[in-house]
Amino acid sequence: MTSKQNKVLLTEVALRDGSHALSHQYTVDQVAAIAKALNDANMPYIEVAHGDGLAGSSLQYGLSKTNEFELIEAAVSVADRAKIAVLLLPGIGTVKELKQAASLGAKMARIATHVTEADVSAQHIYAAKELGMETVGFLMMSHTAQPEKIVEQAKLMETYGADIVYVVDSAGALLPNQVRARIRAMKQHLSVEIGFHAHNNLSLAMANTLAAIEEGATRIDGSVRCLGAGAGNTQTEVLVAVLERMGIETGVDLYKMMDLAEDVIAPMLPVPQEITKGSLVLGYAGVYSSFALHAQRAAAKFNLDARDILIELGKRKVVGGQEDMIVDVAAELAKAKTFA
Repeated sequence: MTSKQNKVLLTEVALRDGSHALSHQYTVDQVAAIAKALNDANMPYIEVAHGDGLAGSSLQYGLSKTNEFELIEAAVSVADRAKIAVLLLPGIGTVKELKQAASLGAKMARIATHVTEADVSAQHIYAAKELGMETVGFLMMSHTAQPEKIVEQAKLMETYGADIVYVVDSAGALLPNQVRARIRAMKQHLSVEIGFHAHNNLSLAMANTLAAIEEGATRIDGSVRCLGAGAGNTQTEVLVAVLERMGIETGVDLYKMMDLAEDVIAPMLPVPQEITKGSLVLGYAGVYSSFALHAQRAAAKFNLDARDILIELGKRKVVGGQEDMIVDVAAELAKAKTFA
């Protein structure tokens, strides 16, 4: 183990990343119940927002059943220990939404950009710091950039004032050695804390998370019962158990997390979070995990195999925020199929 730390801080993302798996249909009662259970289990941070972050509710990204600010307010109302976090993608959310989230009691802002576009985060990181929020730079699709480039972009976020910078494996495409190289490079060149966010599309979320921790990442994301986009994230209750066995402290109550996963989350899932052919191809093709449901709908509309759509999106290096291209690509593939 490169790093000798014996403690990590977890952020539970099921109430944001998990929104993708539920087609953004969370209710106030569900969020309040889950957030209370997480708070009672001593989860340090709970992320709450539309799956695509503040202001993500739209025809392009998926319409929320409930206004996200009502969900944030509900989570804050039951969390007397946990801090509520929000995600913001510049270009989708604005400083206006960030201020509203802060006014409702959100204490952490996670500002997410494509891994090569950290410069668009400056305004939002500055604003979050002015609001007194703990601020995270979130470098998405980190499998598409080499460690040197990631360090360059992470250092931008650090200069803007980010307290933590994350390597984000949005597609679940990274292999453990690739995670090690990225975290090690950041650890060597940054003075802020390093975080890691995994997806399980290649069944590597746990292995990649442990690799990140071993290289010095101290901020780690998980989703209870794997509730997240694609095949989900690193499964929080399993991660807590594994880290306890490794002698790494999280402060999170394992039994309470297991009960939440089994008794509350499992009955809510439309289908179990498992590695299906759809989520597997996300990792294989290196495509944003939230594209899975969009690709399935486009495939049904154009009588295509969703895997073909996702692989073509991967070839075109489509990134989060370009969901509108999924239907365009499907239409092109259908046309080519007709004239073949």
